[in-house]
Amino acid sequence: SGASVSDGSSTFNRFIFYRFRCPGPGVFQCTLTRLVFVMAQEAELLYRNVQWDESLLQQAGKTAAGPLFNITCSEDAVRQLHLPHCETKEALCVDGLLSVAHIFDDGISILKPMRITDTHVIVNVSHLSAFGLIWNFVKKSFKIPEPGQVLLFLRFKDTVPLKINVFLLHERIHLSEVSNDATYIETSSDCVLHIGQRYSVHCEPDGLKIQPNILVGFQHAEFWNKRGPNYYPTFEVFLTANLEVVTLIVKDQDGNEAWRRDGKSSTAAAEMIDKLQLIRSEFIERVSAEGLNKIVDKLLERHIIIDEEMESGTFETKSRANKVRCIIDTVLRKGNDACRHLLDVLKEVDPSLFRVLVPKRSQKKPVKKLMSCGAKVSRYSVKS
Repeated sequence: SGASVSDGSSTFNRFIFYRFRCPGPGVFQCTLTRLVFVMAQEAELLYRNVQWDESLLQQAGKTAAGPLFNITCSEDAVRQLHLPHCETKEALCVDGLLSVAHIFDDGISILKPMRITDTHVIVNVSHLSAFGLIWNFVKKSFKIPEPGQVLLFLRFKDTVPLKINVFLLHERIHLSEVSNDATYIETSSDCVLHIGQRYSVHCEPDGLKIQPNILVGFQHAEFWNKRGPNYYPTFEVFLTANLEVVTLIVKDQDGNEAWRRDGKSSTAAAEMIDKLQLIRSEFIERVSAEGLNKIVDKLLERHIIIDEEMESGTFETKSRANKVRCIIDTVLRKGNDACRHLLDVLKEVDPSLFRVLVPKRSQKKPVKKLMSCGAKVSRYSVKS
């Protein structure tokens, strides 16, 4: 059993749920959220990131220091909760800086940590609802660096010119929480950012359109500790020219570089994505239910998709066509390599359908050059 990721029923809001069945007493960690649960008995955990109520925090004189998790489980099953933090050693020297908010129907209570380690804040829990880390407002007066990340997503669907969405986020935010209708650009993302500091994005060579536009007075976007569950691009870079190499640079308000990465353009980086996009409608219309089941099995064997993506209640109740849409869109979000595997599997499972779909579309005009970087993204699961 592992972390279960499922889509909510709304077209406009994507809710990610995590589910884990603990086999008995023990200590279990979710490697997606890094939450740790100390269990007293066998039970099923269900949890998700929810929106903070800022008015409650203001009344308590606190500010959110991380995501707020709504946790449900059978009574008395969870004895202790370890909430992950990413504070530096300098920040942890500030006495009383971190505490835990327990939010329930009647309001909010502030829990004093039993212990704070280099990675987690530990509290005892008697009953479950929503829990999240909070700071005293004094945090804003400290010039303490925060571990951050710069995430890049290439948006090519219905977008001319192509666009790179740039997200400046705290290191604790997992990639799966940010994924949108765009393809993740694999590159090293680690950097150091300061809360409240203003940052700007620059490109080499010059001339690409960037939003916010540094030439019209909106020079910078402030970095804040976004808590989710919704994350929106900090910057947008429009690829208005065919470039062999694009360098993206994040600078602070004083002009110092906080992050720089080179991206090499490659037709191959877009080839399979483009091919799958082109055959999407006919793929959905023509593939049989039996063929779809075989395709799902093969993709699971190759670890292109995971069991939890297919086992959610919303997937099981979908029509055949909507299941195919779900599979294709899931694979598209995972990039060019995943698209190649899906086409290989289609060729293996239903070669006649493959011959109908792919050669028919393969003579289309060459795809535009897309940006790709070389790093791999690790696959995650919940483990004990």
